[in-house]
Amino acid sequence: MAELRHSLSMGARAVSSPVKRDEAASPLFSGDVAGGGGGGGGGGGGDDELHRPFSRARDRDRERERDRDKESHRSFLHLHSSLRSFLSIDDPRLRSLLSSHRRLLASLALLLLLGLISLPALWRRLTAPYLCYKEGITLHCPSVREPPSLWENPYSSTTSWKACAERREKAISDVPSENETNGYIFIHAEGGLNQQRIAICNAVAVAKIINATLILPVLKQDQIWKDQTKFEDIFDVDHFIGYLKDDVHIVRDIPDWFTDKTELFSSIRRTVKNIPKYAPAQFYIDNVLPRIKEKKIMALKPFVDRLGYDNVPPEINRLRCRVNYHALKFLTEIEEMSDLLASRMRNRTGSLNPYMALHLRFEKGMVGLSFCDFVGTREEKVLMAMYRQKEWPRRYKNGSHLWQLALQKRKEGRCPLEPGEVAVILRAMGYPKETQIYVASGQVYGGQSRMAPLRNMFPNLVTKEELASKDELDSFRKHVTSLAALDFLVCLKSDVFVMTHGGNFAKLIIGARRYMGHRLKSIKPDKGLMSKSFGDPYMGWANFVEDVAITHQTRTGLPEETFPNYDLWENPLTPCMCRA
Repeated sequence: MAELRHSLSMGARAVSSPVKRDEAASPLFSGDVAGGGGGGGGGGGGDDELHRPFSRARDRDRERERDRDKESHRSFLHLHSSLRSFLSIDDPRLRSLLSSHRRLLASLALLLLLGLISLPALWRRLTAPYLCYKEGITLHCPSVREPPSLWENPYSSTTSWKACAERREKAISDVPSENETNGYIFIHAEGGLNQQRIAICNAVAVAKIINATLILPVLKQDQIWKDQTKFEDIFDVDHFIGYLKDDVHIVRDIPDWFTDKTELFSSIRRTVKNIPKYAPAQFYIDNVLPRIKEKKIMALKPFVDRLGYDNVPPEINRLRCRVNYHALKFLTEIEEMSDLLASRMRNRTGSLNPYMALHLRFEKGMVGLSFCDFVGTREEKVLMAMYRQKEWPRRYKNGSHLWQLALQKRKEGRCPLEPGEVAVILRAMGYPKETQIYVASGQVYGGQSRMAPLRNMFPNLVTKEELASKDELDSFRKHVTSLAALDFLVCLKSDVFVMTHGGNFAKLIIGARRYMGHRLKSIKPDKGLMSKSFGDPYMGWANFVEDVAITHQTRTGLPEETFPNYDLWENPLTPCMCRA
Protein backbone atom coordinates (compact mmCIF):
# COMPACT_ATOMS: atom_id res chain seq x y z
CA MET A 1 0.00 0.00 0.00
CA ALA A 2 2.87 2.35 0.70
CA GLU A 3 4.46 1.64 -2.67
CA LEU A 4 1.12 2.29 -4.32
CA ARG A 5 0.70 5.65 -2.73
CA HIS A 6 4.29 6.47 -3.72
CA SER A 7 3.75 5.60 -7.44
CA LEU A 8 0.60 7.70 -7.63
CA SER A 9 2.35 10.62 -6.16
CA MET A 10 5.24 10.24 -8.59
CA GLY A 11 2.83 10.21 -11.52
CA ALA A 12 1.08 13.26 -10.27
CA ARG A 13 4.31 15.10 -9.98
CA ALA A 14 5.27 14.15 -13.68
CA VAL A 15 2.02 15.42 -15.09
CA SER A 16 2.03 18.58 -13.15
CA SER A 17 5.67 19.45 -13.89
CA PRO A 18 6.18 22.86 -15.64
CA VAL A 19 7.69 21.29 -18.78
CA LYS A 20 4.81 18.85 -19.27
CA ARG A 21 2.25 21.60 -18.69
CA ASP A 22 3.98 23.64 -21.42
CA GLU A 23 3.97 20.73 -23.84
CA ALA A 24 0.31 19.99 -23.25
CA ALA A 25 -0.77 23.63 -23.64
CA SER A 26 1.65 24.87 -26.44
CA PRO A 27 0.45 24.98 -30.16
CA LEU A 28 3.90 24.02 -31.17
CA PHE A 29 3.46 20.65 -29.61
CA SER A 30 0.07 20.35 -31.29
CA GLY A 31 1.50 21.26 -34.68
CA ASP A 32 4.39 18.90 -34.26
CA VAL A 33 2.10 16.07 -33.55
CA ALA A 34 -0.21 16.89 -36.42
CA GLY A 35 2.62 17.41 -38.87
CA GLY A 36 4.30 14.26 -37.99
CA GLY A 37 1.10 12.37 -38.45
CA GLY A 38 0.39 13.95 -41.87
CA GLY A 39 3.51 12.67 -43.75
CA GLY A 40 5.68 15.84 -43.28
CA GLY A 41 6.06 18.35 -46.17
CA GLY A 42 9.17 20.25 -47.18
CA GLY A 43 8.53 22.97 -44.56
CA GLY A 44 8.47 20.37 -41.76
CA GLY A 45 12.14 19.65 -42.03
CA GLY A 46 13.02 23.30 -41.45
CA ASP A 47 11.03 23.43 -38.26
CA ASP A 48 12.76 20.34 -36.85
CA GLU A 49 16.08 21.91 -37.28
CA LEU A 50 14.87 25.06 -35.61
CA HIS A 51 13.56 23.30 -32.50
CA ARG A 52 16.14 20.54 -32.11
CA PRO A 53 18.37 22.39 -29.55
CA PHE A 54 15.38 23.08 -27.31
CA SER A 55 14.24 19.47 -27.59
CA ARG A 56 17.61 18.15 -26.53
CA ALA A 57 17.65 20.52 -23.53
CA ARG A 58 14.23 19.38 -22.52
CA ASP A 59 15.29 15.76 -22.83
CA ARG A 60 18.24 16.35 -20.61
CA ASP A 61 16.02 18.08 -18.03
CA ARG A 62 13.61 15.17 -18.10
CA GLU A 63 16.42 12.67 -17.57
CA ARG A 64 17.79 14.59 -14.63
CA GLU A 65 14.33 14.88 -13.10
CA ARG A 66 13.69 11.14 -13.56
CA ASP A 67 17.03 10.38 -11.92
CA ARG A 68 16.16 12.60 -8.93
CA ASP A 69 12.75 10.97 -8.59
CA LYS A 70 14.24 7.50 -8.67
CA GLU A 71 16.82 8.42 -6.03
CA SER A 72 14.11 9.94 -3.78
CA HIS A 73 11.97 6.88 -4.26
CA ARG A 74 14.81 4.58 -3.26
CA SER A 75 15.50 6.69 -0.11
CA PHE A 76 11.85 6.61 0.87
CA LEU A 77 11.67 2.83 0.41
CA HIS A 78 14.78 2.41 2.54
CA LEU A 79 13.38 4.64 5.34
CA HIS A 80 10.01 2.90 5.21
CA SER A 81 11.66 -0.50 5.40
CA SER A 82 13.75 0.58 8.38
CA LEU A 83 10.70 1.92 10.25
CA ARG A 84 8.74 -1.27 9.63
CA SER A 85 11.66 -3.28 10.87
CA PHE A 86 11.92 -1.15 14.05
CA LEU A 87 8.20 -1.11 14.76
CA SER A 88 7.76 -4.81 14.21
CA ILE A 89 6.40 -6.55 17.38
CA ASP A 90 8.83 -9.32 16.63
CA ASP A 91 11.77 -7.02 17.27
CA PRO A 92 13.39 -8.03 20.63
CA ARG A 93 14.40 -4.43 21.33
CA LEU A 94 10.79 -3.27 21.16
CA ARG A 95 9.58 -6.18 23.25
CA SER A 96 12.14 -5.31 25.97
CA LEU A 97 11.20 -1.63 25.88
CA LEU A 98 7.47 -2.32 26.02
CA SER A 99 7.92 -4.83 28.83
CA SER A 100 9.89 -2.30 30.92
CA HIS A 101 7.23 0.35 30.31
CA ARG A 102 4.44 -2.04 31.29
CA ARG A 103 6.21 -2.92 34.57
CA LEU A 104 6.77 0.73 35.36
CA LEU A 105 3.15 1.64 34.67
CA ALA A 106 1.91 -1.29 36.76
CA SER A 107 4.10 -0.24 39.69
CA LEU A 108 2.90 3.33 39.48
CA ALA A 109 -0.73 2.20 39.33
CA LEU A 110 -0.24 -0.04 42.38
CA LEU A 111 1.39 2.76 44.39
CA LEU A 112 -1.40 5.11 43.41
CA LEU A 113 -4.03 2.57 44.51
CA LEU A 114 -2.32 1.98 47.88
CA GLY A 115 -2.05 5.72 48.40
CA LEU A 116 -5.76 6.23 47.73
CA ILE A 117 -6.67 3.41 50.14
CA SER A 118 -4.43 4.67 52.99
CA LEU A 119 -5.21 8.37 52.49
CA PRO A 120 -8.29 8.46 54.83
CA ALA A 121 -6.41 6.69 57.63
CA LEU A 122 -3.43 8.99 57.17
CA TRP A 123 -5.70 12.01 57.20
CA ARG A 124 -7.35 10.86 60.43
CA ARG A 125 -3.96 10.32 62.03
CA LEU A 126 -2.77 13.79 61.03
CA THR A 127 -5.94 15.70 61.91
CA ALA A 128 -7.17 13.70 64.96
CA PRO A 129 -4.24 12.60 67.10
CA TYR A 130 -4.91 10.29 70.07
CA LEU A 131 -5.65 12.60 72.99
CA CYS A 132 -2.23 13.55 74.39
CA TYR A 133 1.29 12.36 73.65
CA LYS A 134 3.89 11.45 76.22
CA GLU A 135 7.45 12.71 76.11
CA GLY A 136 9.44 10.94 78.79
CA ILE A 137 7.42 11.49 81.95
CA THR A 138 5.66 14.58 80.58
CA LEU A 139 2.18 14.55 79.06
CA HIS A 140 1.44 17.07 76.30
CA CYS A 141 -2.24 17.87 75.67
CA PRO A 142 -3.65 20.54 73.34
CA SER A 143 -5.00 23.63 75.05
CA VAL A 144 -8.73 24.15 75.54
CA ARG A 145 -10.58 27.45 75.73
CA GLU A 146 -11.71 28.12 79.29
CA PRO A 147 -15.51 27.91 79.63
CA PRO A 148 -17.22 30.79 81.48
CA SER A 149 -18.35 28.48 84.33
CA LEU A 150 -14.89 27.02 84.90
CA TRP A 151 -14.74 27.91 88.58
CA GLU A 152 -18.35 27.89 89.68
CA ASN A 153 -21.73 26.49 88.75
CA PRO A 154 -24.14 28.81 86.91
CA TYR A 155 -25.94 31.07 89.38
CA SER A 156 -29.33 30.34 87.82
CA SER A 157 -28.94 26.64 88.67
CA THR A 158 -28.16 27.16 92.35
CA THR A 159 -30.94 29.39 93.66
CA SER A 160 -33.88 26.99 93.83
CA TRP A 161 -32.89 25.17 97.06
CA LYS A 162 -31.77 26.20 100.53
CA ALA A 163 -30.53 24.37 103.60
CA CYS A 164 -33.23 23.64 106.15
CA ALA A 165 -31.82 21.06 108.60
CA GLU A 166 -30.50 23.58 111.12
CA ARG A 167 -31.92 23.83 114.62
CA ARG A 168 -35.20 25.67 114.68
CA GLU A 169 -35.31 28.78 116.82
CA LYS A 170 -37.75 28.75 119.75
CA ALA A 171 -38.66 25.15 119.04
CA ILE A 172 -40.23 23.28 121.93
CA SER A 173 -38.01 20.43 123.09
CA ASP A 174 -39.62 17.03 123.46
CA VAL A 175 -36.49 15.39 124.90
CA PRO A 176 -37.09 13.75 128.29
CA SER A 177 -34.62 14.07 131.11
CA GLU A 178 -31.77 11.58 131.39
CA ASN A 179 -33.62 9.54 134.00
CA GLU A 180 -36.74 9.30 131.85
CA THR A 181 -35.12 7.86 128.72
CA ASN A 182 -35.27 4.15 127.91
CA GLY A 183 -31.61 3.62 128.70
CA TYR A 184 -28.11 4.27 127.37
CA ILE A 185 -26.48 3.28 124.08
CA PHE A 186 -22.77 3.25 123.45
CA ILE A 187 -20.83 2.84 120.17
CA HIS A 188 -17.29 2.63 118.92
CA ALA A 189 -16.90 4.79 115.79
CA GLU A 190 -14.53 2.74 113.62
CA GLY A 191 -12.38 3.54 110.59
CA GLY A 192 -10.98 6.85 109.44
CA LEU A 193 -12.23 10.33 110.29
CA ASN A 194 -15.11 10.41 107.82
CA GLN A 195 -16.31 6.90 108.53
CA GLN A 196 -16.30 7.87 112.20
CA ARG A 197 -18.27 11.02 111.37
CA ILE A 198 -21.01 9.00 109.67
CA ALA A 199 -21.13 6.58 112.60
CA ILE A 200 -21.62 9.49 115.04
CA CYS A 201 -24.51 10.90 112.97
CA ASN A 202 -26.16 7.48 112.86
CA ALA A 203 -25.70 7.00 116.61
CA VAL A 204 -27.59 10.24 117.32
CA ALA A 205 -30.37 9.14 114.96
CA VAL A 206 -30.71 5.71 116.60
CA ALA A 207 -30.82 7.30 120.05
CA LYS A 208 -33.69 9.46 118.81
CA ILE A 209 -35.53 6.48 117.28
CA ILE A 210 -35.54 4.46 120.51
CA ASN A 211 -35.61 7.46 122.90
CA ALA A 212 -32.29 6.57 124.53
CA THR A 213 -29.47 8.61 126.04
CA LEU A 214 -26.32 8.62 123.90
CA ILE A 215 -22.96 8.20 125.61
CA LEU A 216 -20.34 10.28 123.75
CA PRO A 217 -18.97 7.93 121.04
CA VAL A 218 -15.43 6.59 121.28
CA LEU A 219 -13.21 6.92 118.23
CA LYS A 220 -11.85 3.42 117.97
CA GLN A 221 -8.23 2.82 116.95
CA ASP A 222 -8.18 1.43 113.44
CA GLN A 223 -5.64 -1.17 112.28
CA ILE A 224 -4.73 0.97 109.27
CA TRP A 225 -4.78 4.45 110.84
CA LYS A 226 -3.10 3.38 114.14
CA ASP A 227 -4.56 6.42 115.87
CA GLN A 228 -5.47 7.02 119.51
CA THR A 229 -7.49 10.17 118.91
CA LYS A 230 -10.42 10.88 121.20
CA PHE A 231 -13.65 12.67 120.30
CA GLU A 232 -12.55 15.80 122.17
CA ASP A 233 -9.22 15.86 120.28
CA ILE A 234 -11.06 16.62 117.05
CA PHE A 235 -14.54 17.98 117.76
CA ASP A 236 -15.92 20.66 120.03
CA VAL A 237 -17.78 18.52 122.59
CA ASP A 238 -19.62 21.40 124.26
CA HIS A 239 -20.98 22.64 120.95
CA PHE A 240 -21.96 19.09 119.95
CA ILE A 241 -23.96 18.42 123.11
CA GLY A 242 -25.44 21.92 123.32
CA TYR A 243 -26.57 22.11 119.69
CA LEU A 244 -28.44 18.79 119.94
CA LYS A 245 -29.93 19.28 123.41
CA ASP A 246 -33.44 19.69 121.98
CA ASP A 247 -33.12 16.51 119.90
CA VAL A 248 -31.24 13.90 121.91
CA HIS A 249 -29.92 13.63 125.43
CA ILE A 250 -26.10 13.17 125.27
CA VAL A 251 -23.70 12.55 128.19
CA ARG A 252 -19.91 12.67 128.15
CA ASP A 253 -19.26 9.35 129.89
CA ILE A 254 -20.80 6.12 131.14
CA PRO A 255 -22.87 6.74 134.32
CA ASP A 256 -21.02 6.27 137.58
CA TRP A 257 -23.51 3.71 138.83
CA PHE A 258 -22.44 1.34 136.05
CA THR A 259 -19.39 -0.43 137.44
CA ASP A 260 -18.47 -2.70 134.50
CA LYS A 261 -17.11 0.03 132.24
CA THR A 262 -14.16 -2.03 131.00
CA GLU A 263 -16.46 -4.98 130.38
CA LEU A 264 -18.98 -3.09 128.31
CA PHE A 265 -17.73 -4.13 124.87
CA SER A 266 -16.51 -7.57 125.86
CA SER A 267 -19.70 -8.64 127.63
CA ILE A 268 -22.04 -10.56 125.38
CA ARG A 269 -24.96 -9.70 127.65
CA ARG A 270 -24.32 -5.99 127.11
CA THR A 271 -23.76 -6.02 123.33
CA VAL A 272 -26.27 -5.96 120.48
CA LYS A 273 -24.67 -7.74 117.53
CA ASN A 274 -25.74 -8.80 114.04
CA ILE A 275 -27.33 -5.48 113.14
CA PRO A 276 -27.82 -5.63 109.35
CA LYS A 277 -26.33 -2.98 107.09
CA TYR A 278 -28.72 -0.15 106.28
CA ALA A 279 -31.21 -1.46 108.83
CA PRO A 280 -34.61 0.26 108.98
CA ALA A 281 -35.79 2.27 111.94
CA GLN A 282 -38.24 -0.51 112.81
CA PHE A 283 -35.37 -2.97 113.34
CA TYR A 284 -34.09 -0.89 116.25
CA ILE A 285 -37.58 -0.55 117.72
CA ASP A 286 -38.17 -4.31 117.52
CA ASN A 287 -34.72 -5.67 118.43
CA VAL A 288 -32.71 -3.06 120.30
CA LEU A 289 -35.30 -1.15 122.32
CA PRO A 290 -36.46 -4.21 124.40
CA ARG A 291 -32.88 -5.00 125.42
CA ILE A 292 -32.17 -1.37 126.28
CA LYS A 293 -35.19 -1.33 128.57
CA GLU A 294 -34.04 -4.56 130.19
CA LYS A 295 -30.28 -3.90 130.59
CA LYS A 296 -30.36 -0.07 130.70
CA ILE A 297 -26.94 0.13 129.01
CA MET A 298 -26.14 -1.60 125.73
CA ALA A 299 -23.24 -1.39 123.27
CA LEU A 300 -24.04 -1.56 119.54
CA LYS A 301 -21.42 -3.51 117.63
CA PRO A 302 -20.54 -3.21 114.82
CA PHE A 303 -21.88 0.19 113.85
CA VAL A 304 -20.69 1.06 110.34
CA ASP A 305 -23.55 1.84 107.91
CA ARG A 306 -26.10 0.27 110.26
CA LEU A 307 -28.96 2.66 109.46
CA GLY A 308 -30.71 2.99 106.11
CA TYR A 309 -31.88 6.11 104.25
CA ASP A 310 -35.25 5.32 102.69
CA ASN A 311 -36.60 3.19 105.54
CA VAL A 312 -36.45 5.84 108.27
CA PRO A 313 -38.77 8.83 108.88
CA PRO A 314 -37.83 12.10 107.10
CA GLU A 315 -37.28 13.88 110.41
CA ILE A 316 -34.61 11.29 111.31
CA ASN A 317 -32.74 12.04 108.07
CA ARG A 318 -32.96 15.76 108.80
CA LEU A 319 -31.56 15.08 112.25
CA ARG A 320 -28.58 13.29 110.71
CA CYS A 321 -27.94 16.30 108.48
CA ARG A 322 -28.23 18.57 111.52
CA VAL A 323 -25.53 16.54 113.26
CA ASN A 324 -23.27 16.42 110.21
CA TYR A 325 -23.50 20.04 109.01
CA HIS A 326 -24.13 21.92 112.26
CA ALA A 327 -23.37 19.94 115.44
CA LEU A 328 -20.05 18.32 114.48
CA LYS A 329 -17.69 21.28 114.62
CA PHE A 330 -13.91 20.88 114.51
CA LEU A 331 -11.77 22.40 117.23
CA THR A 332 -10.86 26.08 116.84
CA GLU A 333 -7.16 25.39 116.16
CA ILE A 334 -8.06 23.02 113.31
CA GLU A 335 -10.47 25.57 111.79
CA GLU A 336 -7.89 28.35 112.01
CA MET A 337 -5.11 26.28 110.45
CA SER A 338 -7.38 25.24 107.58
CA ASP A 339 -8.29 28.90 106.99
CA LEU A 340 -4.58 29.74 106.83
CA LEU A 341 -3.89 26.99 104.30
CA ALA A 342 -6.86 28.05 102.14
CA SER A 343 -5.66 31.66 102.24
CA ARG A 344 -2.17 30.64 101.15
CA MET A 345 -3.63 28.66 98.26
CA ARG A 346 -5.51 31.73 97.01
CA ASN A 347 -2.48 34.04 97.32
CA ARG A 348 0.34 31.88 95.98
CA THR A 349 0.80 34.07 92.89
CA GLY A 350 0.83 37.39 94.77
CA SER A 351 -2.74 38.15 93.71
CA LEU A 352 -6.09 36.62 94.61
CA ASN A 353 -6.87 33.52 92.53
CA PRO A 354 -9.18 30.50 92.84
CA TYR A 355 -7.86 27.07 93.69
CA MET A 356 -8.84 23.48 93.09
CA ALA A 357 -8.78 20.70 95.68
CA LEU A 358 -8.03 17.22 94.38
CA HIS A 359 -8.75 14.12 96.43
CA LEU A 360 -6.34 11.68 94.82
CA ARG A 361 -7.12 8.16 95.98
CA PHE A 362 -4.21 6.19 94.60
CA GLU A 363 -2.55 4.85 97.72
CA LYS A 364 -1.15 1.31 97.82
CA GLY A 365 -4.06 0.07 99.93
CA MET A 366 -6.66 1.50 97.54
CA VAL A 367 -4.87 0.14 94.46
CA GLY A 368 -4.63 -3.29 96.08
CA LEU A 369 -8.22 -3.34 97.33
CA SER A 370 -9.58 -2.24 93.94
CA PHE A 371 -8.15 -5.40 92.27
CA CYS A 372 -7.75 -3.30 89.12
CA ASP A 373 -4.79 -3.62 86.79
CA PHE A 374 -2.40 -0.69 86.39
CA VAL A 375 0.47 -0.71 83.93
CA GLY A 376 3.78 -1.15 85.67
CA THR A 377 6.99 -3.12 85.66
CA ARG A 378 6.99 -6.88 86.09
CA GLU A 379 8.49 -6.42 89.54
CA GLU A 380 5.66 -4.07 90.56
CA LYS A 381 3.06 -6.57 89.41
CA VAL A 382 4.69 -9.40 91.37
CA LEU A 383 4.90 -7.30 94.54
CA MET A 384 1.27 -6.18 94.21
CA ALA A 385 0.14 -9.78 93.71
CA MET A 386 1.96 -10.80 96.89
CA TYR A 387 0.42 -7.85 98.77
CA ARG A 388 -3.10 -8.74 97.64
CA GLN A 389 -2.65 -12.39 98.48
CA LYS A 390 -1.54 -11.45 101.99
CA GLU A 391 -4.20 -8.81 102.72
CA TRP A 392 -7.19 -10.34 100.94
CA PRO A 393 -6.54 -14.09 100.58
CA ARG A 394 -10.17 -15.05 100.03
CA ARG A 395 -10.64 -12.60 97.18
CA TYR A 396 -7.23 -13.30 95.68
CA LYS A 397 -7.56 -17.10 95.57
CA ASN A 398 -4.92 -18.15 93.03
CA GLY A 399 -5.03 -14.91 91.05
CA SER A 400 -6.04 -16.56 87.77
CA HIS A 401 -9.39 -14.75 87.55
CA LEU A 402 -8.05 -11.30 88.34
CA TRP A 403 -7.17 -10.16 84.81
CA GLN A 404 -10.71 -10.61 83.52
CA LEU A 405 -12.06 -9.09 86.72
CA ALA A 406 -9.78 -6.07 86.28
CA LEU A 407 -10.99 -5.48 82.71
CA GLN A 408 -14.62 -5.70 83.77
CA LYS A 409 -14.14 -3.32 86.70
CA ARG A 410 -12.43 -0.75 84.47
CA LYS A 411 -15.27 -0.86 81.92
CA GLU A 412 -17.77 -0.32 84.73
CA GLY A 413 -15.83 2.65 86.07
CA ARG A 414 -14.91 1.02 89.37
CA CYS A 415 -11.15 1.58 89.21
CA PRO A 416 -9.34 4.57 90.76
CA LEU A 417 -8.14 7.15 88.25
CA GLU A 418 -4.39 7.33 87.83
CA PRO A 419 -2.71 10.75 88.27
CA GLY A 420 -1.97 10.93 84.53
CA GLU A 421 -5.61 10.21 83.67
CA VAL A 422 -6.74 12.94 86.05
CA ALA A 423 -4.40 15.39 84.31
CA VAL A 424 -5.87 14.65 80.87
CA ILE A 425 -9.46 15.03 82.12
CA LEU A 426 -8.75 18.36 83.83
CA ARG A 427 -7.03 19.73 80.73
CA ALA A 428 -10.00 18.63 78.58
CA MET A 429 -12.32 20.50 80.95
CA GLY A 430 -10.38 23.68 80.24
CA TYR A 431 -8.19 24.09 83.32
CA PRO A 432 -4.93 25.77 82.27
CA LYS A 433 -1.38 24.98 83.28
CA GLU A 434 -1.42 27.80 85.84
CA THR A 435 -4.24 26.24 87.91
CA GLN A 436 -3.48 26.14 91.65
CA ILE A 437 -4.21 22.62 92.96
CA TYR A 438 -4.28 21.41 96.56
CA VAL A 439 -3.80 17.64 96.77
CA ALA A 440 -5.38 15.67 99.61
CA SER A 441 -3.81 12.24 99.43
CA GLY A 442 -1.82 9.64 101.23
CA GLN A 443 1.40 8.20 99.84
CA VAL A 444 0.73 7.73 96.12
CA TYR A 445 1.40 4.22 94.84
CA GLY A 446 4.38 4.35 92.51
CA GLY A 447 5.79 7.53 94.08
CA GLN A 448 7.01 10.46 92.04
CA SER A 449 7.08 8.55 88.76
CA ARG A 450 3.29 8.07 89.01
CA MET A 451 2.75 11.69 89.99
CA ALA A 452 5.05 13.10 87.29
CA PRO A 453 2.47 13.39 84.44
CA LEU A 454 0.03 15.26 86.70
CA ARG A 455 2.70 17.47 88.28
CA ASN A 456 4.29 18.33 84.92
CA MET A 457 0.98 19.30 83.36
CA PHE A 458 -0.08 21.27 86.45
CA PRO A 459 3.13 22.42 88.16
CA ASN A 460 1.29 24.56 90.77
CA LEU A 461 0.34 21.46 92.70
CA VAL A 462 0.96 21.36 96.45
CA THR A 463 0.11 19.45 99.64
CA LYS A 464 -0.35 20.77 103.16
CA GLU A 465 3.26 19.77 103.91
CA GLU A 466 4.41 22.17 101.17
CA LEU A 467 2.07 24.98 102.23
CA ALA A 468 2.85 24.89 105.96
CA SER A 469 6.11 24.70 107.86
CA LYS A 470 7.12 21.69 109.91
CA ASP A 471 6.59 23.61 113.15
CA GLU A 472 3.07 24.59 112.11
CA LEU A 473 2.07 20.98 111.49
CA ASP A 474 3.89 19.38 114.42
CA SER A 475 1.02 20.10 116.82
CA PHE A 476 -1.32 18.15 114.54
CA ARG A 477 0.95 15.19 113.85
CA LYS A 478 0.24 13.50 117.18
CA HIS A 479 -3.25 12.72 115.84
CA VAL A 480 -3.49 11.37 112.31
CA THR A 481 -7.17 12.27 112.35
CA SER A 482 -6.24 15.93 112.90
CA LEU A 483 -4.24 15.97 109.66
CA ALA A 484 -7.20 14.36 107.88
CA ALA A 485 -9.42 17.09 109.32
CA LEU A 486 -7.13 19.77 107.81
CA ASP A 487 -7.42 18.14 104.37
CA PHE A 488 -11.18 17.90 104.80
CA LEU A 489 -11.61 21.61 105.56
CA VAL A 490 -9.21 22.88 102.86
CA CYS A 491 -11.09 20.78 100.30
CA LEU A 492 -14.43 21.99 101.64
CA LYS A 493 -13.37 25.64 101.24
CA SER A 494 -11.94 25.22 97.71
CA ASP A 495 -13.48 26.83 94.62
CA VAL A 496 -13.53 23.47 92.80
CA PHE A 497 -13.35 20.01 94.35
CA VAL A 498 -12.42 16.99 92.25
CA MET A 499 -12.71 13.40 93.42
CA THR A 500 -10.99 10.49 91.66
CA HIS A 501 -12.61 7.53 93.43
CA GLY A 502 -15.45 6.83 95.83
CA GLY A 503 -15.20 6.92 99.60
CA ASN A 504 -16.58 8.66 102.64
CA PHE A 505 -14.20 11.63 102.35
CA ALA A 506 -15.34 12.56 98.84
CA LYS A 507 -19.05 12.01 99.34
CA LEU A 508 -19.10 14.02 102.59
CA ILE A 509 -17.29 16.91 100.85
CA ILE A 510 -19.67 16.84 97.88
CA GLY A 511 -22.73 16.60 100.15
CA ALA A 512 -21.57 19.52 102.32
CA ARG A 513 -20.88 21.74 99.29
CA ARG A 514 -24.34 20.94 97.94
CA TYR A 515 -25.84 21.77 101.31
CA MET A 516 -23.98 25.11 101.21
CA GLY A 517 -25.89 26.10 98.08
CA HIS A 518 -24.67 24.09 95.05
CA ARG A 519 -22.65 27.09 93.83
CA LEU A 520 -19.25 25.54 94.45
CA LYS A 521 -18.32 23.01 91.79
CA SER A 522 -17.77 19.41 92.91
CA ILE A 523 -16.60 17.35 89.95
CA LYS A 524 -17.27 13.64 89.95
CA PRO A 525 -15.63 12.15 86.83
CA ASP A 526 -17.52 9.54 84.86
CA LYS A 527 -14.83 6.84 85.11
CA GLY A 528 -16.72 4.37 82.92
CA LEU A 529 -16.86 6.78 79.99
CA MET A 530 -13.29 7.88 80.56
CA SER A 531 -12.01 4.30 80.45
CA LYS A 532 -13.68 3.83 77.05
CA SER A 533 -12.18 7.06 75.73
CA PHE A 534 -8.69 6.27 77.00
CA GLY A 535 -8.88 2.87 75.33
CA ASP A 536 -10.16 4.14 71.96
CA PRO A 537 -7.24 4.46 69.51
CA TYR A 538 -9.38 6.55 67.13
CA MET A 539 -10.55 9.06 69.73
CA GLY A 540 -9.34 12.50 68.67
CA TRP A 541 -8.71 15.34 71.09
CA ALA A 542 -11.62 17.46 69.83
CA ASN A 543 -14.08 14.58 70.23
CA PHE A 544 -12.69 13.77 73.67
CA VAL A 545 -13.10 17.37 74.84
CA GLU A 546 -16.68 17.38 73.58
CA ASP A 547 -17.47 14.10 75.36
CA VAL A 548 -15.97 15.38 78.62
CA ALA A 549 -17.95 18.64 78.44
CA ILE A 550 -21.29 16.97 77.66
CA THR A 551 -20.89 14.13 80.18
CA HIS A 552 -19.89 16.36 83.09
CA GLN A 553 -22.51 19.07 82.65
CA THR A 554 -24.58 17.36 85.37
CA ARG A 555 -21.67 16.00 87.42
CA THR A 556 -20.52 19.23 89.08
CA GLY A 557 -22.62 19.23 92.28
CA LEU A 558 -25.77 20.79 90.84
CA PRO A 559 -29.17 20.13 92.49
CA GLU A 560 -30.08 16.52 91.90
CA GLU A 561 -33.20 14.74 93.03
CA THR A 562 -32.59 11.71 95.19
CA PHE A 563 -33.81 8.24 94.31
CA PRO A 564 -34.26 5.06 96.37
CA ASN A 565 -31.13 3.94 98.21
CA TYR A 566 -29.30 7.13 97.28
CA ASP A 567 -26.53 8.05 99.69
CA LEU A 568 -27.72 10.78 102.05
CA TRP A 569 -24.17 11.98 102.71
CA GLU A 570 -23.46 12.70 99.04
CA ASN A 571 -26.83 14.28 98.22
CA PRO A 572 -28.82 15.75 101.12
CA LEU A 573 -31.25 17.52 98.78
CA THR A 574 -34.68 16.03 99.44
CA PRO A 575 -34.67 15.35 103.20
CA CYS A 576 -32.36 18.16 104.31
CA MET A 577 -33.00 21.02 101.85
CA CYS A 578 -36.14 22.97 101.00
CA ARG A 579 -37.21 24.87 97.90
CA ALA A 580 -36.21 28.51 98.11
